[in-house]
Amino acid sequence: MIETYDLSKVFDDFWAVNGVSLTVRPGQVLALLGQNGAGKTTTVRLLTALLRPTRGWARVYGYDVATQGSQVRAFIGVLTEQHGLYLRMTAREYLDFFGKAYRLDPQQRVARRDQLLEYFGLTAFADRRIGEYSKGMKQKLALARALIHDPPVLLLDEPTSAMDPESARLVREHIAGLKSSQRTIVICTHNLIEAEMLADTVAIIHRGRILIQGTLDELKESVLGPREYRVQFAHPWSLDGFAPPPGAVLVHHDPLSLRFRVDRPHYVNPQLLQELVACRAPVVAMQEVPRSLEQVYLKVMENVQKSDA
Repeated sequence: MIETYDLSKVFDDFWAVNGVSLTVRPGQVLALLGQNGAGKTTTVRLLTALLRPTRGWARVYGYDVATQGSQVRAFIGVLTEQHGLYLRMTAREYLDFFGKAYRLDPQQRVARRDQLLEYFGLTAFADRRIGEYSKGMKQKLALARALIHDPPVLLLDEPTSAMDPESARLVREHIAGLKSSQRTIVICTHNLIEAEMLADTVAIIHRGRILIQGTLDELKESVLGPREYRVQFAHPWSLDGFAPPPGAVLVHHDPLSLRFRVDRPHYVNPQLLQELVACRAPVVAMQEVPRSLEQVYLKVMENVQKSDA
C-alpha cells in the first residue's frame, strides 16, 4: 500500500527528510515517531504528493507520488495537525462539500455523509455550525472528512495533538475502529502511549532519517534485549541449592521474588519452573516484566545523543 526508497527532501541546504525507506502492507498501522522537527510532517506531505521528492521515490496504492499525484490523492485520506475546518459551515454542509470534491454521486454522497456522522456521534449536531463545536468534535469531523471517499490509505498527522484526555481517548477509539484488512494507516505522533495502543509497526525518525523500524516486539527485543520474567513467592525463600537452567540469567533477587533475563522463554521457562518446584520454592506467580515503547524510544534517543557527542 505504501512503499518508499531513499525518499528525501531538501529545503535550501536543510535535509528535512533524508533516505527514508518504508514498506506498509494492507491492514497495517504504522506509527512514525519523532520529536518536533524530526521530519514526520514532511514525510506525510511527500506521501500525499504535495511535495516533490528531491531524491528517491514513493508509491502509494501503486501510484508514484512524483508523477501521479492526482491518482495518489484520490486514494488517500489525510488528517493534518491544522485541519482547516470551514467554521461557518454546518457539519452536514462540510461533508457534502468534500463529497462533491471527490466526485461522489449524489446518492452515494448523502449515504456516506450520514453514515460518518452517525459513526462519529455527530448526527445530533449535524446542522450546527462547526465554529460552535468542541475541539474533540472538530477532530472527529476532520476524520470524517478524511474518510468521506472511503480511502484505502489514511495518513494522520498528530491526530490527538493538544486535545483533552477524554477527547483524545474517543478519537483513538475511532481510529482503532478504522483498522481493517483493506485499509492502511500511517500515524505521525510523538505520543508514545497512543502509538503503542494503535500501531502494528513503528518507525523512529530523527533529523529526517529512520533510526529503527519494526514491530513492537521486534523493537523491544533488539533495543532492550531478551525478555525478563519475575517470579513471586508466598513467603521468603532462600536461593540455597538453586541453579537456573541454561538460557535464564538471574538479574535480581530479594526474599520474596526473583527476576530472570530469559532467551527462548517458551523453551526455558518450563525448565525454570521445574527447577524452582524441585527446590520447593513457594511460587505464587511468574509473569513477564512489562516493557513499553517509551523505554524503546528513550533508549534509541539516548544512543543517538551519545553518538552525536
